[in-house]
Amino acid sequence: MNSSSIKRITGVDEVGRGPLAGPVVAAAVILDPDKPIAGLADSKSISEKKRILLDEQIRSSALAWAIGRAEVEEIDQINILQASLLAMRRAVLSLRPQADHALVDGNRCPDLPCSCEAIIKGDQSVEVISAASIIAKVYRDNEMVEMDNLYPGYGFLSHKGYPTKLHMESLKELGVTPIHRRSFGPVKKVLAEIDKAI
Repeated sequence: MNSSSIKRITGVDEVGRGPLAGPVVAAAVILDPDKPIAGLADSKSISEKKRILLDEQIRSSALAWAIGRAEVEEIDQINILQASLLAMRRAVLSLRPQADHALVDGNRCPDLPCSCEAIIKGDQSVEVISAASIIAKVYRDNEMVEMDNLYPGYGFLSHKGYPTKLHMESLKELGVTPIHRRSFGPVKKVLAEIDKAI
């Protein structure tokens, strides 16, 4: 596909590869060139308050955006890399209108019906990928806040499922929830200790 035929370019990024709990979430965004958004940057480098404001702006002014996800069971079944690629594929396939070309953060492209280019640290250098990183992170963070209500005591509100000291201590004390990734080392270890104790 030559550059003159590329019309709709989507940025794609995922969040949630490192946590011990919750889904991996990807977003795909097609920005409107007539509605530029100031301040787009890697979601991890900006404050939560700014992320939320940008998230609203992206959703309201983009030509299209979509969320894709892979659940904990899928992560445990196919591994986190494959689950991340699956979530990205689902996000891109959900775009209406569809994209002609995808720019993906990282070094691997998911299996897509359009042309695709992987860009290492793309979320820091390509605005449309930054936009995807922002809406993916806000979406997943909101879900982990809900999980904090469902599974109190684990601290999901603060760490969003990442392996912090608080999370590790509560995992040992309270056990493994249905949203924990059983194929991940620290969770496996807790399950093995529970088995030993029985």
